[in-house]
Amino acid sequence: MSIQYNKFEIRIRLSAIRSNYRLLKNSGSRVIGVIKADAYGHGLCEVAGALAQEGCDTFAIGSVEEGAALRRHLRQAGINARIMSLLGPVDPEDYAPLWEHEIIPFIGSFRQLETVAGQAARLGRALPVSIKFDTGMARLGFVETDLPRLLDRLHEAPLVRPVMASSHLATADDPSAMDFVMEQGRRFEIMVTALRQAGYQVEANLANTAGILAHQKLHHQSQRGGIALYGASPFAGTAWEHLGKGLVPAMEARTKIVSVHPLKKGHTISYGGTYTAQRDMTVAIVAAGYADAYSRGLSGRGAQMLIGGRRVPQVGRVCMQLCAADVTDVPDVRPGDWATLLGGSGALAITADELAGWWGTISYEVFCLLGMNRRIYI
Repeated sequence: MSIQYNKFEIRIRLSAIRSNYRLLKNSGSRVIGVIKADAYGHGLCEVAGALAQEGCDTFAIGSVEEGAALRRHLRQAGINARIMSLLGPVDPEDYAPLWEHEIIPFIGSFRQLETVAGQAARLGRALPVSIKFDTGMARLGFVETDLPRLLDRLHEAPLVRPVMASSHLATADDPSAMDFVMEQGRRFEIMVTALRQAGYQVEANLANTAGILAHQKLHHQSQRGGIALYGASPFAGTAWEHLGKGLVPAMEARTKIVSVHPLKKGHTISYGGTYTAQRDMTVAIVAAGYADAYSRGLSGRGAQMLIGGRRVPQVGRVCMQLCAADVTDVPDVRPGDWATLLGGSGALAITADELAGWWGTISYEVFCLLGMNRRIYI
């Protein structure tokens, strides 16, 4: 069990996630709530409950183990919903829970297909599955040349019941990559059509968040809403940034100031002496560091935080549980005050994309890592 000894806390607004889901639902077809990886750090069960209140009836998780945990929670909460495992079974122990916890696995290899067919035959119980196609991501899934063999094996395994067909867009968040996106859509249509002509009336889903917001031609019977649920747009910083209008950030990260003291001009601060004061300064020592997933890579990268209602720069190296901020121009800062590292209110709020930019990563990683801290739901 992980034990938290510090004051670092993650505040989650479930009302924001519900609002974002409603925005995505305006696309028309069913929106599957993607809550894999502990709902991108926002809390698997809490987010599932919030989305269910908005009518979400299908959840996409990563591993089968995560799906089993979600099913147990949903049963206790009296929520009836479909659960999809995007990874599908990986290890031998992943197969039995598919039946026990009613999980629809993505099946994208003949190895997986043969194993679920054998298990279904032994149990004498059918298993609904989603056939995963590789249309250009080159990661997981059957390719077009696999179709004849795939259809033959499905015909020979009547207890394996394709109820979905799925693929994943590789460049839907890039306005300059429309040709590749449309080519993926064309390949997917061919594969879905082949399944349907063979008698499998599958529910097709291809669009991710970017596909939902920007590529209406790729909307099928359902779509998978991910990063937008948590208030971040896949188009931030692009010509299509306006497509994310209305999304509401759901996560805030804050912690306490543990010390405030002067730093004289010419003196350095933190490990390695990498930052030298260019004037007489006042610095706040903030209870956040790489042990809290506030990355050491933020050191010297122009990162900012909110203290006393103002944006202030982080200075010096980020340590394991501490970092420093220049609060020279912020009056009356005291130990025990809050420092906001992500979020805040109004125009000064630190966005996930800003923090990701200083960090040298993307908002997805910011959420997943910061969300490993103690969470409070507000």
